[in-house]
Formats: sequence, structure tokens, C-alpha cells
Amino acid sequence: MLRHRLVAGSLLAAGIGAVLVADASFAPYYPVLLACALIAGLLATRELVALLPKATRPRLDVCLIGVLAVLVSNWSHVAFDLLGMPTQFGPRAWEPVVYAYAATVLVAFLVEMATFREPGGCVGRVANTALTVAYLGLLPSFFVKLRWLPEWSGLALTLTVFVPKCGDIGAYFTGRMIGKHPFSPLLSPKKTWEGFAGGMLTAVATAVGLSFAGSVFRYGIPEAVGFGLAVGLAGIYGDLAESLVKRDCGAKDAARSIPGFGGLLDVLDSVLFAGPVAYWWLSR
Repeated sequence: MLRHRLVAGSLLAAGIGAVLVADASFAPYYPVLLACALIAGLLATRELVALLPKATRPRLDVCLIGVLAVLVSNWSHVAFDLLGMPTQFGPRAWEPVVYAYAATVLVAFLVEMATFREPGGCVGRVANTALTVAYLGLLPSFFVKLRWLPEWSGLALTLTVFVPKCGDIGAYFTGRMIGKHPFSPLLSPKKTWEGFAGGMLTAVATAVGLSFAGSVFRYGIPEAVGFGLAVGLAGIYGDLAESLVKRDCGAKDAARSIPGFGGLLDVLDSVLFAGPVAYWWLSR
């Protein structure tokens, strides 16, 4: 399992680097990032929908369309630019994302109205549709929008991935070596407070190390430390949030597609929650 984790982690790191390098020549359109976001959204949505209880399992087609629509809407300003229309940045750039999400919720209600036969399950399916699209559409939107920061956007993406993922690795190895005190025995029995501390230290060290690659932090190392703590903690929160979903659905892993990890959701969980924190921090 350890070998699988190391191989999968190395491939993930190499893949992120390849995306950033490949997309650099296509700025500000970033089609490679778009393709990767859509593929990841497609696969993760299938995993999450299959994981949810049958009684309230949302329609896969509605969830897929909703997640993909929300992700694509992050590139709406690119379409405006290609059409010669005024391009929106800042808070107004979020409007298409919000509209796409709202439209998905409306469609979910409409589908349930059209197919309603008897009480039971309708409200749960609508709620799970909203959850799925928020979890795999809205949260990743914070991550992809980092690509359009005025400066150091590539480094911002790198930090947002590597700080929580390196924190995961640090927590894993620290927990294996010296972990004794359970951190969350009901949600994730193997996590320990020692692993938590090791993960946070690794996250901070990663943020500080990467800060030397560019001037993404205005206040230098002290700000890098704060970023590492905030994003590292968000990553742990994201990991536990996915564990909550899996435990509630009676599953150990989201899927079995990635050896050593489980499913794609098990790889992305920490990054999904790190994205909003990193966006807030780096876009100020």
C-alpha cells in the first residue's frame, strides 16, 4: 500500500506540473486545465453518486450536467473575450458560476416534479443533487480561478495542491511511526493527533519552501507560515468531510480506481476544501 501511495503521489505531482507547463503557452485560455477539470469532475461525480444511498440517490445525468456546467462557467470570460465582448474579472466573474449552480438546482426540482409518483425520496434526491454540484462544482471553482490571478497564478495553483497533499503525506508517515492517540476514531480510526501535528508541520514547511519560487506572499515567510497553517488545516477538514460521507454511506473508500488511495474523491478531498481558503488568501 505504501508503494502504491508513493507511486500515485508522484504521478499526481508530475501531472500537475505537466498541466501548468502545457497551459503556459495558451494563456489566458488554459484549455488543458479545463480538460483536466472536466475529466476529474466527470469521474468524481460518478463516484459520489454511486456512493450515495439508493433511496435518495440523485440522477447521474443531472449531476453530471450540473458539475460540468459549473466548471465550464469559470471560463465564461474567455468566451466573452473570444467573441469581442467585455471581459469580467473580480467578483463579477463569479456570476456565471452562481447562475450555473442555481440552474442545476432548478432543473433538479423540475425533474422530480415531472417524475413524481408517490411520496418518499424526492426531497432527498434534490438535496443530494445540490450537495454533489456544490462539492464537485463550486468548491473546485475556487481552485481553477486561481489560474487567473494577476501574478504568480501557476505558483498559486501549485501551493493549493502541494500544501494539503504534502500535509497528507506528513500526517501519514508521522502517524505510522509515532501515532498513538486517535484523532477522530469514529470518522477515521487510523488518524492520530501525532499525525495531525506532523501533517501541519509538513504543510507549513511546504508553503515556506515553495514561497522562494516567487513573490506570491507579500509579507514573506511569516505569511507563508500562516498560509500553510490555514490551507493545511482546510485539507485535513476536507479529508474528514469525505470520511463523513463514506462512513454515513457505509463505505471504506469512494471507489477502487487508484491503488493505495481508493477513488479519485479520496485523492481530491483535501484539495477541494483547500481551494476556497487559498483563493481567499491569495486573491486579496
